[in-house]
Amino acid sequence: MTHHIGELAALLTAMFWTVTALAFEAASRKLGSLVVNLLRLIIGFCFLTLFVYFYRGSFLPLDASPRTWFYLSVSGLIGFVFGDLCLFQAFVVIGARVSMLMMALAPPLTALIGWIILGEKLHLVSWIGMTLTLSGIALVVLKKRIQDETISGLPKKKFNYPIWGILLGFGGALGQAGGLVLSKFGMQGYDSFAATQIRVIAGIIGFSVLFFSLRLWKEAFRGLTYRKPMLQLTLGAFFGPFLGVSFSLISIKYADTGIAATIMALVPVLIIPPSMLIYKEKVTPREIIGAVLAVSGVAIFFL
Repeated sequence: MTHHIGELAALLTAMFWTVTALAFEAASRKLGSLVVNLLRLIIGFCFLTLFVYFYRGSFLPLDASPRTWFYLSVSGLIGFVFGDLCLFQAFVVIGARVSMLMMALAPPLTALIGWIILGEKLHLVSWIGMTLTLSGIALVVLKKRIQDETISGLPKKKFNYPIWGILLGFGGALGQAGGLVLSKFGMQGYDSFAATQIRVIAGIIGFSVLFFSLRLWKEAFRGLTYRKPMLQLTLGAFFGPFLGVSFSLISIKYADTGIAATIMALVPVLIIPPSMLIYKEKVTPREIIGAVLAVSGVAIFFL
């Protein structure tokens, strides 16, 4: 088991992110995605700080080098501010289940960015896996062809879900991919939980600047008065910015980035049963096949 610490951490991350996606979808519908993004980072930071104090004997990661601070901060801005801002709004527009299916694009994007920044190799099988993943996602988001509607003689395709929500989901995947690669580049042996602290600090600062610019602080304070959404948000923050992000960094620390990203991409499959049981969503066989196909493509991508 000790030889697979990274892989086990990645599997736990997928489970944690399944819980946090469902919790944040519910909270975002009441509080708004921007408010949820900021508050969950603040709550997550409180969990992290308390844990790191007992774990490392220090409240803040003051022992990190300037280089570590720089790369992890940029990672936090890309992953939390850009990526999660897109993802959480996608929760509102197309729901957590389809949003997390779009996040299956994160591993291929991670590999592409890793190829550009870290010089990691891509082979023919990688492109085959990417095609399979895209096919699985297309199976879910695209409607069947409508024979009586054509463009230049070709059947017109429509989306099962708003195109804006699909683009937001893609933005979330791109943000996670960029943040993951920069995290690995910046950590280089540094403690995973302290590294998460740095990323969360950068995320809080980024969202605070956004809230000052858009004058949204009243909405943030008003959100604190809603009991049920705040309980959902706290649950999501515990399994997301605290456990989920920390275990994702543990996974890429002890396992290959691609393998870790592949296992973490199981969320679109893991989220189907609770979506059906908790939110009574109707999941068609076409959507189940699409989710399995997308995850299978991710797995093939890293063979």
